[in-house]
Amino acid sequence: MYLNCHTYYSLRYGTFSEIELLELAKKNNVPTLALTDINNTSACLNFIRKAKDFNIKPIVGIDFRNGPKQVYVGIAKNNEGFKELNGFLSHHSEKKIELPELAPIFDNCYVIYSFERALQLEKENFAENEFIGIPIEELRKLRFSKLKNLKNKLVVLQTVTIRSKKDFNAHRLLRAIDKNILLSKLEKSEECKLTDSMFSTLEIHEAFEDFPNIIENTNTILNSCHIEFNYGEDRKSQNLKLYTDSVEKDYKLLESLCKDNLYKRYADPNEKVLARLKTELDTIKSLDFVSFFLINYDIVSYAKSKGYFHVGRGSGANSIVAYIIGITDVDPIELDLYFERFINPFRASPPDFDIDFSWKDRDDVTDYIFRRFPHTALLATYSTFKYRAVVRELGKVFGLPKEEIDKLSTGNYSVPQLDDISQLVLRYGKLIEGFPNHLSVHSAGILILDKPIHYYSATDLPPKGFPTVQFDMIIAEDVGVFKFDILGQRGLAKIKEALEIIKENRPEVPAIDINNVEAFKKDKNINDLLKSGGAIGAYYVESPAMRGLMQQLQTQDYIGLVAASSIIRPGVSGSGMKEEFIKRHRYPENRRNGHPILMQIMPETYGVMVYQEDVLKVANQFADLSLGEADILRRGMSGKFRSRQEFIAVEEKFISNCRKKGFSDVLIFEVWNQIKSFAGYAFAKGHSASYAVESYQSLFLKCYYPLEFMTAVLNNGGGFYSVEHYLHEAQKQGATICPPCINRSDHPNRLMGKSIYLGFGYLKNLETYTVQRILSERQLNGHYNSLDDFIDRVTISIEQVTILIRINAFRFTNRSKSELLWQAIFKLNADGTKSQQSKLFKIQHREFKLPKMESNWVEDAYDEMELLGFPLCNYFRLVNGAIENGILASQMKDFIGREVLIYGSLVTTRFNKTSQGKLMRLSTFIDVKGDYFDAVHFTDVVDKYPINGLGVYACYGKITDRFDFYSMNVIWSTKSSILPDPRNT
Repeated sequence: MYLNCHTYYSLRYGTFSEIELLELAKKNNVPTLALTDINNTSACLNFIRKAKDFNIKPIVGIDFRNGPKQVYVGIAKNNEGFKELNGFLSHHSEKKIELPELAPIFDNCYVIYSFERALQLEKENFAENEFIGIPIEELRKLRFSKLKNLKNKLVVLQTVTIRSKKDFNAHRLLRAIDKNILLSKLEKSEECKLTDSMFSTLEIHEAFEDFPNIIENTNTILNSCHIEFNYGEDRKSQNLKLYTDSVEKDYKLLESLCKDNLYKRYADPNEKVLARLKTELDTIKSLDFVSFFLINYDIVSYAKSKGYFHVGRGSGANSIVAYIIGITDVDPIELDLYFERFINPFRASPPDFDIDFSWKDRDDVTDYIFRRFPHTALLATYSTFKYRAVVRELGKVFGLPKEEIDKLSTGNYSVPQLDDISQLVLRYGKLIEGFPNHLSVHSAGILILDKPIHYYSATDLPPKGFPTVQFDMIIAEDVGVFKFDILGQRGLAKIKEALEIIKENRPEVPAIDINNVEAFKKDKNINDLLKSGGAIGAYYVESPAMRGLMQQLQTQDYIGLVAASSIIRPGVSGSGMKEEFIKRHRYPENRRNGHPILMQIMPETYGVMVYQEDVLKVANQFADLSLGEADILRRGMSGKFRSRQEFIAVEEKFISNCRKKGFSDVLIFEVWNQIKSFAGYAFAKGHSASYAVESYQSLFLKCYYPLEFMTAVLNNGGGFYSVEHYLHEAQKQGATICPPCINRSDHPNRLMGKSIYLGFGYLKNLETYTVQRILSERQLNGHYNSLDDFIDRVTISIEQVTILIRINAFRFTNRSKSELLWQAIFKLNADGTKSQQSKLFKIQHREFKLPKMESNWVEDAYDEMELLGFPLCNYFRLVNGAIENGILASQMKDFIGREVLIYGSLVTTRFNKTSQGKLMRLSTFIDVKGDYFDAVHFTDVVDKYPINGLGVYACYGKITDRFDFYSMNVIWSTKSSILPDPRNT
C-alpha cells in the first residue's frame, strides 16, 4: 500500500536509512513497498538487494519535486521504467531546469499525482498510466470532490518520511539546516506532515474500507511492478563486455598485444615467464575479464600518445599481462608477485587497476574516456554529517550565540550545566550524525558500462562537468558495476616538469630515458639517498615517517623500498609487525622467532605479513582455506564491502581448520589478530612496487639534477612539506633563492643556472591580471629598463606596484626600496586611478631627488614574511639572542639515554594518538647546520609546551635510539623570539 517512501537520501529531508525502512515495513506486515526518494535514486540498488532479506517485494521510483513542492511521483514498472525515470530526472538536474508541472508520457512507468495537485491542476483526463494518490487524512475531502468519480484512477498515496515525533523534530531541523534559517522561521510548506508515517496493512484497509476500489487499484500497481538486479554470487559484470565486436576478437587482440610486446619486456623469456603468461591469459578469458584489460590498455595508450606519464598500480600490478602490454611497469617475475592476489578463479570482480596520471593531464584523460566509450559516468560518494559540524549547524538553527556553539562543538562543556536548548542540540546531533548531507564525486572511480548509465541511476553534473551516478562504490560492486580508477597525482608532474627544466636549463645534457628504472635500481648514489633520509621531494618516500623507517631498515635497494612502502601503512605498523620486521631484517638471529610454517610461506619477509597477498597465502597455506574463501577474508577486512554472513563463516572456518591441524590457540589467534589488524591497511605487493618505480625515477632526478627537480617540486604544489622547506632543501643542493624579479620571474618558479627565481604566484595579494599584464608586456616588448619604463608600459595601481617594490622585484635598478616607493607614489596617481589606454607618446618623467634612506636585511625579512609567508633568510639568523649550549643533530648518537638541548627550526608537526587515545605530538626540525632531527611531545608535556608556528625552538629532552635512528623525547621546549622590525622600534 506504500507508493511514496523516503529515506535519508531525500537529502536534508528524510530521517532514516533504506534498511530501517525495510525493518519498519516488516514490523507493520507490509509485503510490498516503493522507495521513492526526492529527486534521488541513491538508495534504490541497495534497497532492492536487501529487500529479499526481509521477504519484501521492492519497487522503486522517484518523488519528483521543485523545491519542497511535489509535482508527481514516478513508479518504475520494471528495469526499463527505472531507466526512463532516471533519464527524465537527470535531464532536468544536469541542466538545472525545473520539472514540468505535468509528467511526460512514460512507456514503463506509473505516474501518481497527489490529490491536492490533481485539484490544483484541474486535471480531469488521465493517461492509462496516470493515477491520483490519496493519503488517509485526505479521505474526508475525497467524499466531497468530483475526483471520487474517477474510481479507476484513485490509489493509496500514504507518504512515509518519519516514524515518530522524534523523527519529525529531526526532519524539521534538517529542513532548517537546508534553508540556512532559524527553526522558528521554517515555513510549514517546507515540512512533511506529522501524519507522513507508516501504518500497518490492517490499519490501511480499515481506513479505506469505504473505498475498496482504491485498495484494488493500488494492489494492481504493486503487483504489476517488478525490478531486479543480480547480486552476490548471482551477480554478473555490468561493465562493457566487448571491446571489439565479439568475444573471440577481444581475446585475439589481447593475445596479439602480449605476443607483440613480450620481447620488449623480456629479451629472452624463460619457461617461467611463458607459463605465467599462458595461465593468466587462460584465467582472464575464463572469467570474462578480457575487455577490462583492453579498456585499461586503451586508456594508457591514449595517454602515451599524448606524451603523458602514468603509473599503473593496484592488485592489477601483480599481472604479467598488464606488465607486458604496458598498463603497469612492475615485473611480477622479478618480484615473485602472487598471481592469486591479482586474480583467481573464485574472484567475481576484475582486478583493481589504479592508473595515476599527472594532475595536469588527468582531466584530459577523463575527457577521452567519456568520448571513447558510450555508457560512462563518474562514481559518487556520500558526504555525511560529521558530529562536530552538525552540532554547529544545529546551534545556528536554534539561534545559539557563537561562544556557546564553539563550546558544544569542541566538547568543552559539562552536561549538567547545559540548558535545555544545548542538550537538544547534542541529542539531535547524535541522531543526525552519519546522515548523508550531499552527494560528492568519488576521487577516482569511472564507470564504463554495457548498458546506458540510467539503467542503474539518475545522474548529476557536478563542477567537474562529467555525469555522475548517485550511488557509491560498495553498491556498485554489489550489482556488478566495477570502477576504473583514474587518479591525478603531483609526483608524475614533478618528473615530467623536471625533465623539461633540464632540457631548458642544461641543453648540453643528452636526452634522459626516465624509464630506465633497472639502471636506477642498481645506482649506489641513488640508493644512498634512501638509507640516509635524503629523499626530500621524492614522491611517497619523503615524509618524516618514511624517512625514519628507511634509516631504521637501512633501505638501499628496490626490494627494500617495496617492503617499506607497505610496512609504513597503519595496519602493519599498528599490529607490531613493523617492529618485528625491522628486527628480523636488521638482526638475522631474530628470524628464529618466526614460526616455521610462516617462514616457509613468506621467506622474503622473514615470516612476517607485510603485503595484502600475505593474507591470501596464510589463509590458504596455513589455515587450509580455499582461495575463494581467502579472498572473502581479504575483501571483508579491507572494508570494501559491508560485514556479511559469509565473512563470519570464513573466520570460523579459519579457526576450526587451524585447530584441526594441531596449532595452539595462542598461535592461531596471534596469526588471526595480525590478519585482522592490517589486511585493510596494507598494500598489495605490486601496488607497493609501482610506487617504488616512481620513487626511483624521482630519486634519479633528485640525485643528479637536484636543482631542476626541486624547482619542479615547487611548481607542482610541493608534497609533504612547506614551500619554505623545499626552498631550504634546494639551498642545501647549491641553489641561490631569489625573490621575484620583474625581468626574470614567471608565474611559477624559474631556474636560471643555479638561481631559482620565485614566481609571482607566491605574492599573496598580487592580482592575477597584474601578473598577466607584466608577463604579456615583457614577452611582447622585452625587459623593463627602469621603474619609469615599467610604469609607462604596464597598467598598475600604486597598491600593486608597492607589493612588487617591497619584495625587491626592481632590484636591478640598484635603488633602495624606500627610494623606489617614494618615486612610485610621485609618479602614479595617489588615488590609484590610471587610464587603461596605452600612451600614444612616451611621457617625460620628472626625477625627484630624495634623501638617502637606510634599510637593512631585517626589514627585507619582515616584508618577505608578510608578502610571501616566509623569510628567505634562515630562521636561525632572525633569532633575537644567542643560541648556546646545544648539541647538533649529528651528535645525537653520542648522547643516547642522556638529556640534552638542541635548537631546531620547525619543519613540520602533527598530532597523533597513543594506544590509549591520548594526544601526542610528532615534530621534525632542522638544526643550525640544516640537518634533521625528530622530537616527540608525549601526553604529559604536549599541552604544557605547545608548538606555535614556524620558527626556532629550544628543545630539551632525552635522546632515544630505534635501530640507529635517533630522536628526542621532549621534556620541555620553548620558541625563540626573533629580531624586531626596525621600522617599528
